[in-house]
Amino acid sequence: MSDTLTDYDEVLANFDPALGLEVHVELNTNSKMFCGCATTFGAEPNTQTCPVCLGLPGSLPVVNGTAVESAIRIGLALNCQIAEWCRFARKNYFYPDQPKNYQISQYDEPIAYEGWAEVEVDGETYKIEIERAHMEEDTGKSLHVGGATGRIHGASHSLLDYNRAGVPLIEIVTKPILGTGDKAPQVARAYVAMLRDLLRALGVSDVRMEQGSLRCDANVSLASKGASELGTRTETKNVNSLRSVERAIRYEMSRQAALLLDGGSIKQETRHWQEDSGTTSPGRSKETAEDYRYFPEPDLVPVAPSREWVEQLRGTLPENPAAKVKRLQADWGFSDLEMRDVISAEAVEVIEQTVAAGCAPQPARKWWMAELARRANEAGVELAELAITPEQVAELQGLIDDKTINDKIARQVIEGVLAGEGGPAEVVSARGLAVVSDDGALSAAVDSAIAANPDVADKIKSGKVQAAGALIGAVMKDMKGQADAGRVRELILEKLS
Repeated sequence: MSDTLTDYDEVLANFDPALGLEVHVELNTNSKMFCGCATTFGAEPNTQTCPVCLGLPGSLPVVNGTAVESAIRIGLALNCQIAEWCRFARKNYFYPDQPKNYQISQYDEPIAYEGWAEVEVDGETYKIEIERAHMEEDTGKSLHVGGATGRIHGASHSLLDYNRAGVPLIEIVTKPILGTGDKAPQVARAYVAMLRDLLRALGVSDVRMEQGSLRCDANVSLASKGASELGTRTETKNVNSLRSVERAIRYEMSRQAALLLDGGSIKQETRHWQEDSGTTSPGRSKETAEDYRYFPEPDLVPVAPSREWVEQLRGTLPENPAAKVKRLQADWGFSDLEMRDVISAEAVEVIEQTVAAGCAPQPARKWWMAELARRANEAGVELAELAITPEQVAELQGLIDDKTINDKIARQVIEGVLAGEGGPAEVVSARGLAVVSDDGALSAAVDSAIAANPDVADKIKSGKVQAAGALIGAVMKDMKGQADAGRVRELILEKLS
């Protein structure tokens, strides 16, 4: 049975939304949080496990120092305070994908706390307060077999893969986000996008949402207009795309409003996002901290980063991605619309690298945002995953600039590079694609075009030089697009002047 929904405008007319976002980040360390097992994504199931991450009796965890360093750098980048002393805790619960029956996490003593970040939506800046960023380990993965949807409902049996169990996680938790009004879904999306860009710039995670290395739990509640207390919240778990973050929050706002306006109440629970239908479905009643029976992890010593180390790590922070985008826009001379499109296409980095390789900004934008974006879309891959490098795109534009090829031929060159035929210059040479600039060959082609189009030639002779375009087109067709169009025009006007 589908949920009843309230029109979005009616939601905002009656309620004020409050958001709370919990973003889980898998770190890109070579080994797990508390053992030496590898963290390679996509390995054969249960081949990256050991007694520690399987929780076998007598096994003892050891903290991954690189993960602690990454946690501190993340906290600093989010303007957090870094704890001088903190401990791990055991979070006790049973799920089949958590082999120890508890998760090593941090409870009341996170490594980073009291931070903030800013995002911009439609020209308005929203400050997001960060409550904490704490270290923990990931769980394994359940695969439900025999059903139509891949979910446990309707499945005949389940398989468990513990490769992911123990992978280092940082959980970044916001304080309640208020005052966003009708922009609540967009603000949430912008915040997760900002985190993704920041974490990528820090180099601590590959932030591939489709692989689960960045995922968001979205808490949503509605309060009646002017109410002083927040409403009862739901938590939509493991939303793994920016678009879905926005859609899930908008849906949950409309669902909750319908219940409240009908005199019902909201049940505090987790919910699952259904990507195919764009809806949420009930999960389990939401536990409180008391339900998890937290207590200090007895097998791990406290973490006490020195102030000198923290300041040393502060010096490693990269330029803030938002500030960098504004700087690049000014350097490149892109309009707000052009830059917004570049950001949406996740093309900032490849364009930056192309410009660094010697290409002018506008041609770099043109190739990545048009021809290459089209090919990436057709192949179902990200721009950066195409088999052409920014350096090769810069080389391609260089061949255009020195008139070795033209824009039309460049598209054939791109095709050859993507097919693995070599770099742009190699493809031009192997395919014989260089523009013909030899006056002898061009003159002969121009004479043929004039002879075949006497009426056009007469117009040019009478002073209508714009008619030369038809003859240029005929020559280009005859020479398969490899003629120097500028020189062809000059020859036509010389012969018919």
